[in-house]
Amino acid sequence: MENRVIAAFEESIEVKKQFAKKQLKSIISLATLVSETFSRGGKLLLFGNGGSAADAQHVAAEFVNRFQIERPPLPAIALTTDTSIITSIGNDYDFSDIFSKQVKALGQKGDIVIGISTSGNSVNVLKGIEAALSMGAYTVGLTGKDGGEIAKRVDMNLNVESNTTARIQETHITVCHILCDLVDQKLFGSM
Repeated sequence: MENRVIAAFEESIEVKKQFAKKQLKSIISLATLVSETFSRGGKLLLFGNGGSAADAQHVAAEFVNRFQIERPPLPAIALTTDTSIITSIGNDYDFSDIFSKQVKALGQKGDIVIGISTSGNSVNVLKGIEAALSMGAYTVGLTGKDGGEIAKRVDMNLNVESNTTARIQETHITVCHILCDLVDQKLFGSM
């Protein structure tokens, strides 16, 4: 059991190290874009399925409430939280439309839309990204494996090159925490 625990930590650390090496400039660029978007009154929309849905909610909460410093709330919305909207769209149309319809309702040109998918192939995430692109929002994928179809469509893709869902999700939440920190520093300094 001890070897299994150590191996999981080592694998997680290695996946994150490789991700950081490959995506460092993109992470900084995304932080700048999110900061500029918030500064001009735009918002951040996030979505995904399962653990990625939870990550979207987690990150939205960090921006709306606070991350590490006291600062004003920032406009971030997780499209994974309203069960009445999600179930009505799933029932009346199709589960694959649950994010695209919300993006069309809540998004606008100049917003940033982050679709999270460990496979890179979640149909409802892809349709949400396509809806965002059609309205002129900036699109970001947080993906895993080879990035899938989402990587081919987004303006920026932050792909975790791993086939293990747990390692991908661990890296996704780490990069989101880093994004929160960088945005706070860019907009508010150390307050």
